[in-house]
Amino acid sequence: MTKYPSETQIRSAYRVAKERYALLGVDTDKVLKTLNTVSLSLHCWQGDDVGGFEKTDSGLSGGIAATGNYPGKARTPDELRRDLDKVYSLIPGIHRLALHAMYAETNGHKVDRHELRPEHFANWVSWAATNKHGLDFNPTLFSHPKADSGFTLAHSDRAIRDFWIEHCLAARQIGEFFGRELGTPCVTNLWIPDGYKDTPVDRFTPRALLKDALDRILANPIEPRYNRDSLEGKLFGLGAESYTVGSHEFYLGYAVAKQTLLTLDAGHFHPTETIADKISAVLLYVPEILLHVSRGVRWDSDHVVIYNDDLLAIAQEIVRGGFLDRVHIGLDYFDASINRVAAYAIGARNTLRAMLTALLEPIDLMKKVELSGDYAQRLALLEEIKGLPFGVIWDYHCLRQGVPVGLRFMDEVRIYEKRVLAKRV
Repeated sequence: MTKYPSETQIRSAYRVAKERYALLGVDTDKVLKTLNTVSLSLHCWQGDDVGGFEKTDSGLSGGIAATGNYPGKARTPDELRRDLDKVYSLIPGIHRLALHAMYAETNGHKVDRHELRPEHFANWVSWAATNKHGLDFNPTLFSHPKADSGFTLAHSDRAIRDFWIEHCLAARQIGEFFGRELGTPCVTNLWIPDGYKDTPVDRFTPRALLKDALDRILANPIEPRYNRDSLEGKLFGLGAESYTVGSHEFYLGYAVAKQTLLTLDAGHFHPTETIADKISAVLLYVPEILLHVSRGVRWDSDHVVIYNDDLLAIAQEIVRGGFLDRVHIGLDYFDASINRVAAYAIGARNTLRAMLTALLEPIDLMKKVELSGDYAQRLALLEEIKGLPFGVIWDYHCLRQGVPVGLRFMDEVRIYEKRVLAKRV
């Protein structure tokens, strides 16, 4: 039987840790106040393996694969919202939800994607308002007959391009609706699967078509207090191994030219490449960025986020650069091989723990040492802080926020699985 620390033990350990950090000039109480302002955008697609709620026979496509068949996935919007309620109860802080267009509620009627309107997401907005969740949005340009060729906004057929342009225009209006209703800006993120499996002859024309499509989609500005547009590039994907139209370089150039947001997905680059170093470089040229925090294993596999060096480097870059108000942190993974509520909670808690670790660094001291040119002292300091008791601070934060401390959250997951998930056939 697992034993857990008592509240007295947690508070006592925090007092000691607080004194230890104070020796380096770090105010842990202030750090926890800052951490409480960090709002993650959880992703609806972990809850049902990127299935959505459309009345369609189209299977999952666009180079996306959710592997596994763990029982209990959400089958309806209400089931997904119930699962999300449980997830949010296991995570300290107040957080957001990123919706894909395929999660619309159309009352049993077939509504094609270019016909989607704000009213098809009214239940999501009502739920979000009740629970103080902001909403972000994603047009869905995959898993649809008009995406079967592997091309959407860069398709050579004008009629197909027009269909997807209309869908993206509708998505921006839905994002604006979210922002108006909830009083917090919606980040509407655009990703397309367009590309070739094998080496193409003409790389330029599809990109010219994509640029024209984006120009049409973004022609009418929307108040940033309601909606902010972001563009997401990718190196390669299943079925698009040799050429991706919407590459990082393409969208970086477009975002700089149009001053949109740019999305950096941790799984959308070379497997040995991390996005942490890109954050400060990109923010010199665009106003804000959206992160899709994921974990690729050998390829863009979207594994559940763990507390590793890559995740910590992302958090450190955000905090050390003073970018908390310019970086939107979204999660993006989907594992169907384990309990989906647990997957949500593990990834979110790890992301917040990484942010806490970064916030606990003696940044002023570290910068002072670096500017002095004493790189040996910098190295020693960076290594020393790795052993500081950040886990004690995390436990205290969870206690104060009224969420499970340590592995207690898994006890709650198991109870929920037995009472709710196991009854889904």
